Amino acid sequence: MYSKIIGTGSYLPAKALTNFDLEKFVDTSNDWIVSRSGIHQRHIAADDEVTSDLALHASRRAIEAAGISPDEIDLIIVATTCPDKMFPSTACILQDKLGIKSGGAAFDMQAVCGGFVYALNTADLYIRGGQAKTALVVGAEIMTRMLDWKDRTTCVLFGDGAGAVVLRASEEPGILAGKLHSDGQHHALLRVDGSVRDGVVQGDPFIRMEGQAVFKFAVTVLHRVVDEVLKMSGLKDTDIDWLVPHQANIRIIEATAKKLGMSMDKVVVTVENHGNTSSASIPLALDAAVRDGRIKAGQTVLLEAIGGGFTWGAVLLKW
Repeated sequence: MYSKIIGTGSYLPAKALTNFDLEKFVDTSNDWIVSRSGIHQRHIAADDEVTSDLALHASRRAIEAAGISPDEIDLIIVATTCPDKMFPSTACILQDKLGIKSGGAAFDMQAVCGGFVYALNTADLYIRGGQAKTALVVGAEIMTRMLDWKDRTTCVLFGDGAGAVVLRASEEPGILAGKLHSDGQHHALLRVDGSVRDGVVQGDPFIRMEGQAVFKFAVTVLHRVVDEVLKMSGLKDTDIDWLVPHQANIRIIEATAKKLGMSMDKVVVTVENHGNTSSASIPLALDAAVRDGRIKAGQTVLLEAIGGGFTWGAVLLKW
């Protein structure tokens, strides 16, 4: 028994903030941002939007593409760093907004930018183990609410958005292999230290990052985890038709592709349009490539990501 993606969907908030807009209030420039990240714009959630709203839009599109009823979903996993509330989970709130009353499991997963790969791998194991038949896996973030707009090294990189896939039990090959890792000793390199105590924010509530250290670590471990999933599946890097990486930074994407010996023509890149949307970035890119016809039935697709923690992982699948 396999699990197979049968529908994708995505959502970006209406408001776009371009690099030229940022120039007006941040000590930066369009050329500086593009040369270091490849980002041209990012999207900003409306004041009345919460993460489950973004997730709802993406989920509805994925469900429609899958041609199923929401009531057929018996597992919801939402990968997010920006939950609506401390509790209940954003997944439970999304379940209610979708009108699902079947009582299937719903929970959040927090692995920052690695969250979608973590969630997809987990849903695959649920389905292979017979605990679910149809899963909704969502990456949804409102990262801009954790940005210090005076810190030009971070505020230019992140944006808001959501992406979703519907995963279903199948006799046909779908997800071929998945592997997850973490290494907590590097937690200080990419972090938000703030917490709430007695109703008051304690510590720094903004994203802080050691960019060069993150870059070096990311390129090294992503290459290794790709090798792992290829060995698990019995495939070679030349068998990969498409790489859909975490859309963090064009330089990391290019370096990863180079280590794999892949042409950038076979790499799905959407970072220029939405920036780093953390766990939402892979499903956003995947949905774009599916809907424009680049990814076709029967092709082999590799997903890979790294996030704060550090967490990282890869999933290899047959479309």
